[in-house]
Amino acid sequence: MTAPVSYAPTPEDRSTAPPLRMSLAPLGSAPALLDGAWWPRSRDLAAELPSLVAALDPLWGRITRVTVNPTHWPADFPRKVPVAGHVVKVGWFLAEQDPHQLLLLSYRTSRWDLLIVPPETDPATAAWLMTAASDPSRTSTATALMAEAARLPAPATVPAQGS
Repeated sequence: MTAPVSYAPTPEDRSTAPPLRMSLAPLGSAPALLDGAWWPRSRDLAAELPSLVAALDPLWGRITRVTVNPTHWPADFPRKVPVAGHVVKVGWFLAEQDPHQLLLLSYRTSRWDLLIVPPETDPATAAWLMTAASDPSRTSTATALMAEAARLPAPATVPAQGS
């Protein structure tokens, strides 16, 4: 069971902001390696992080720091990102952090780990990954889930009319 979450857009972005693509493990579930998944629309952290953090701040307490492994992100990702009246520091760990994982730190809840579903992932695979990452009974790492998803059968394609 997943809990899709979307943030409340401001009046300025109601017509332009797409809904946040995220799933979270149910509140109160047993601790797992992952607390859910996030499927950004691009690899631009400066553009993607504000909506994610804005959605998580009310749930987990003010997010103060985010870390990523730079393997799948552009070299010029931001060191600080402004979010709804505060600044979130962005850091990176190469060897110490799973390349498919986002780590978030907050004042209230401490640490959360999300699988990062690559932006170019097809919707069926992304849905599977988001469900798997938010299942509190799973014990897979982010990289293990990505490897498992790579072994899934390719999504069926619908033949064109008249073929």
